[in-house]
Amino acid sequence: MAGDGARASAAARLAASAPSLAPATGWEADLRDWGRQPGALPAANAAESASSGRLLFKGPEGRPESGLWICTPGRWTLEMPADELCHFVAGRAVYRRADGGETIEVRPGAVVHFRKGWRGECEVTETLRNLYMLV
Repeated sequence: MAGDGARASAAARLAASAPSLAPATGWEADLRDWGRQPGALPAANAAESASSGRLLFKGPEGRPESGLWICTPGRWTLEMPADELCHFVAGRAVYRRADGGETIEVRPGAVVHFRKGWRGECEVTETLRNLYMLV
């Protein structure tokens, strides 16, 4: 079956010495359900965000970690547990810092470095795809 060949190819890429996802904008092979986003807030669309994704690499003590994160529309509070570099390849969202400071709008092509301890909220308006690395 053609699907079996694609899955085998995807598994081989992920098991390689340099794991890869291609294309990241449409990767669907072997996604994991990562559940609902914690810290849900009321949103205009009344949705509760759900996450899925694929881990590319996790170091022996949990860091660094890299992968693909996919998140459906909704709104929640967050605090970054570590420095995180995000490359958004699909979707739209707004991150608002808790102290009323900056607002960061993300869309395809945006790259954001959140520092450890960054606190605020995220509102996803169009399903996000984010290639991330936690360090």
